Amino acid sequence: MKRWLGKAETTLGNHSDRLNAINIFPVADGDTGTNLYLTVRAAAAALSAAEAAAAKGPGDGQAKPEQANDVGAVLAAAGRAAMEQARGNSGTLFAVFLCAMAEPLAGHSRLSAPLLASALHRAQIRSWSALSEPVSGTMLSVLEAAAQAAGEADAAQNGDDSNHALGLALDAAVDAAVKAVIRTEEQLAPLHEAHVVDAGGVGMLLVLDCLRAAVLGEELQEELLDGLHGYDVQDPHIHAGLPDDDGVEVMCTIELSPLAAATLRQKLDELGDSVIMSQVGSVAGSGSRSGGDEDDDDDEADGVEASYRWRVHVHVPDAGPAVAAIRSLGEPSDISVSQLALPRDPGASESLSPHES
Repeated sequence: MKRWLGKAETTLGNHSDRLNAINIFPVADGDTGTNLYLTVRAAAAALSAAEAAAAKGPGDGQAKPEQANDVGAVLAAAGRAAMEQARGNSGTLFAVFLCAMAEPLAGHSRLSAPLLASALHRAQIRSWSALSEPVSGTMLSVLEAAAQAAGEADAAQNGDDSNHALGLALDAAVDAAVKAVIRTEEQLAPLHEAHVVDAGGVGMLLVLDCLRAAVLGEELQEELLDGLHGYDVQDPHIHAGLPDDDGVEVMCTIELSPLAAATLRQKLDELGDSVIMSQVGSVAGSGSRSGGDEDDDDDEADGVEASYRWRVHVHVPDAGPAVAAIRSLGEPSDISVSQLALPRDPGASESLSPHES
């Protein structure tokens, strides 16, 4: 898993400029490559830090030795870090993908074809449900195609958990992802008009091929990108020639009950679009576990509804009403407000203090 995320960090760093160049949906802000890279980097860094801590020996608050060999626990830790530091639509959806993949893998010391199929299936369901208005022709469609192909490959192998079967499932998932990326150009009118494929979809393809390469001990399949419209090095930055998008992107982390989270989602849907809300880690005040696992036992006996940490993302015309809606339900942390008309600079986000509105 560390090798996978390390490969993904390097690969997305190398491809960030080309991904930015074709990033025109949902807004032409040319930052998908940067957002994916920075989010994956946060996940990879979390695993490196955990490994370094484990090498020093167990201590208070550190992972138990057996957890270092738990694929689900490792990915859950990486997913939490990615979610806390997620950037943009694409980064947030990658973090959701990682956290969701971790859930079926909990307690397992190795990946297999049946587990891969289950993990990708869970990830595509959670990713689609995280968005208030999911759209086909995006990284969601690429993930869905990969999950379906992995499931079919696993079924054809009758649940074989050998490394050979895993290789076949990974190959099938990546092949399906390539075809899904090509289809994005016809699924979304803005992409069709600009004659490019979806940037987030290509990013997901790269992440999946990094997983294949890490598991099989092979190199990335650079030829997968051959012929993708808009992806040649000499192609211009498509987004630069399109009209600027008005408005801002607001992101934060906040502790809310499920009911309050549903209320916030409704309010943000009324104020803007590209609303993404997903749980981060465990119930507030409880032990760590994979995001999204809701157990009735975690509700306190005194009737107080359990709170969860949520990562919130929305595009709105003006930050004020969105921030007010968020603060009406709880006290957020790490609020950032970025202009959609400008490519995101990691140091340029406007961070609001708890007393600003």
